[in-house]
Amino acid sequence: MRKSEFLEKLRNNPRPVVVDFWAPWCAPCRAISPALDKLAAEFEGRVDLWKVNTDEEAALAAELHIFSIPTVAVYRRGEEALRRTGMQPEPALRKMFEVGLGEREARSVGALGLAERLLRLGAGLTVAAIGALAASSWLLVLLGALIAFSGVYDRCPLWQALSAQWRGGRA
Repeated sequence: MRKSEFLEKLRNNPRPVVVDFWAPWCAPCRAISPALDKLAAEFEGRVDLWKVNTDEEAALAAELHIFSIPTVAVYRRGEEALRRTGMQPEPALRKMFEVGLGEREARSVGALGLAERLLRLGAGLTVAAIGALAASSWLLVLLGALIAFSGVYDRCPLWQALSAQWRGGRA
């Protein structure tokens, strides 16, 4: 299936769609499958769940920029509203179904909590300070900066603009 066919099928679908991009050999894909199936049953008639085997649909996955699995994407009216890659706990998957219904804003799904944000910022600044002061290692400074950035990346307007460009203009 080509990207244009897939998107047309999404546009013609009367309900929002959660798409699970998976492969049979992928253990995390198999691990989240029961939670997705449970949520699909719970949201039946309101949100559809489609499963795309990336081994069988490799061209489609490449065209949609699916570079890692599992990837779960939410589509409303044929437009991608949210995408998460990697193993997600059931509460995060539930929030994705809620995004499909418009009950939840996409930005709120997978957002870092305050404790995790502060931990990343603190650890990053500590590693950068050690690199700058003790070892004078630019590699440690850079690593610290990357760790600190991981605590705020989702709020950075430059990162949001660049990542939207990488995803083909979808915010």
